[in-house]
Amino acid sequence: MRRALFPGSFDPITLGHYDIIKRGIKLFDEVVVAIGVNAEKKYMFSLEERKSFIEEAFKNHPKVKVVTYEGLTIDFCEEIEAQFILRGLRNPADFEFEKAIAHTNRRLSKIETVFLLTAAKTSFISSSIVRDVIRNNGDYTVLVPDSVVVK
Repeated sequence: MRRALFPGSFDPITLGHYDIIKRGIKLFDEVVVAIGVNAEKKYMFSLEERKSFIEEAFKNHPKVKVVTYEGLTIDFCEEIEAQFILRGLRNPADFEFEKAIAHTNRRLSKIETVFLLTAAKTSFISSSIVRDVIRNNGDYTVLVPDSVVVK
């Protein structure tokens, strides 16, 4: 089985994330969306909300699993027997940042990182932009899957 781990904080999941996951399920037998837990970070949405948003968005996609994890991503990959890390790239800055992480992961393990370029129509979207739109009462719904609901 070709299993890929798609790690992130997903605070919240965006249409860019959604696009990468949808395209990833065409390449892999299973895509595990892994929400990293970082006690140092302040999140807009609780871990349960973030997990629920993703599960709801992919409820009709049995090849997508949603989990949470702590610690090194490569350790979690080994734990769940994922051979690949899936990452989306929006721009050159993402590439430089992700390249360094991929090289480090490859040095520390046998995990391969697979990069997908985001679709042009979603390449400008980031979770931080979505959070800013939400904080300022803007229409965030055009940036996220329908499952993301602000209470």
